Amino acid sequence: MDICIVGAGFAGLSAAKVLKAFGHRVTVFEKEADVGGVWSRSRRYPGLTTQNVRSTYALSDFPYPADYPEWPSGEQVQRYLDAYAKHFELMPHIHLRTQVMASRPVGDGRWEVSVVSADQPDGPLSTQTYDQLIVCNGIFSQPMVPEYPGAAEFVAAGGRVCHTSEFTNLDEAKGKHVLVIGYGKSSCDVAQSLSSTTASMTVVARSLIWKVPKKLMNVLNYKHLLLTRLGEGLFRYIRLRGFERFLHGVGKPMRDSMLSSVQAVVTYQCKLKQLNLLPELPFESIARSTVSLVTEGFYESVAAGRIKVARNASVQRLWVQDGQRWAKLSTGETVRADLVICGTGWHQSVPFLSPEVMRSITDENGNFLLYRSMVPIGLKGLSFNGYNSSFFSQLNAEVGALWLADLLGHKLKLPSEAQQRATVAERLAWMEERTNGKHSKGTNIIPFSVHHIDELLDDLKLPLSPLVRFKQWLAPVDPRDYARITTALLARHGQKASRPATSRPSAVR
Repeated sequence: MDICIVGAGFAGLSAAKVLKAFGHRVTVFEKEADVGGVWSRSRRYPGLTTQNVRSTYALSDFPYPADYPEWPSGEQVQRYLDAYAKHFELMPHIHLRTQVMASRPVGDGRWEVSVVSADQPDGPLSTQTYDQLIVCNGIFSQPMVPEYPGAAEFVAAGGRVCHTSEFTNLDEAKGKHVLVIGYGKSSCDVAQSLSSTTASMTVVARSLIWKVPKKLMNVLNYKHLLLTRLGEGLFRYIRLRGFERFLHGVGKPMRDSMLSSVQAVVTYQCKLKQLNLLPELPFESIARSTVSLVTEGFYESVAAGRIKVARNASVQRLWVQDGQRWAKLSTGETVRADLVICGTGWHQSVPFLSPEVMRSITDENGNFLLYRSMVPIGLKGLSFNGYNSSFFSQLNAEVGALWLADLLGHKLKLPSEAQQRATVAERLAWMEERTNGKHSKGTNIIPFSVHHIDELLDDLKLPLSPLVRFKQWLAPVDPRDYARITTALLARHGQKASRPATSRPSAVR
């Protein structure tokens, strides 16, 4: 088949590599000047690092260089993905600085795709028809920046309002009064990175969330807590099986005690009570929408007065008075603000799909109606990969690509459309209740990364062995455990697997 893939992050690159191995012709369009998606140099805010440790954030057949730090920087992840694309000879199929402007179904499951050079956005369109269109633009593709009253006058007077992904130059904050909106990882990363050079740094937190130190009590790596099957099992999934029935049944007191112990450790280690930064909800709420690591040095900077946290607050308006720029908070407080950096999330949008198509693949609330987070129901030739934010996004993308390869090869049979709709509806209802609506339009599956991978592997009839599953209960997930899936699936389709990489080319270093 001729397959069009939109986006060259983890999802797009793994889809291109897998589908190319299955004999398809792939064309990848990426609007940025480099591969990497959220790790592109155009989107790296100061202090960006991975949440996962290096050993758990790799693709199954392409480990990171051994000399990378345990938590690679954003630049290092981008170099890793660039090396991946070159190693598997994907670069000839990738069109950088090329933006998809429109797409439409043209019958028989085929899609017409129109692109333009990102260097000439008003230039001529190039249009081609493909047998399949795979959307890999990511759920973090369109920054969401609130419209604050007074922002126009604020900007006209020399102020700046931007998203964390748009703030890439550390020097722009030197000597300025900076307001960072949000309390997630990106907000705290940026605040800490800038705090030593700003005139003042205020973090505005609508609500406080729990954050996990990279090492509990400076000894136990958090990967042993949350990057295992046991870590996922502490939180109730939509359907319980195996040992999880015990944890949420007669063993629930033990499970509750484990979470309470972690909460006590985090509270003590981060001095949350002394800093008046203790979240109102229990530690279990960490799994409702997102899991955030502690930014190194953040709480120490709060204690030293370099960072002020305005808790339970939001920005009501911006204004300029006597040449000075200000922000008024919902608490009634006013603070100096020359630069407002918003870690306020993302819009889950696919701008190159028509409103008619979007209405057919989303509900009245804008939630994506995707079976297995992959395929729209009843719409041929269109699929998504990477629309499932999780701890192991890269593995979800890789296994998702294999699932699509099996589907396109007519080996994988989907349930009836009625069954698909029932499954999607049940899942959305569960997500809505579990997260209080904070599930990113049905795309956030944190912390149930491994559960989602298991479902895809069960569909493929290639589940992990009991021994590997048992190992993953006690130890962090190792991506290498999933390399055999590609080999087994290629054999099912009469293809041979390429030799996996055991070391990195020098270009990645």
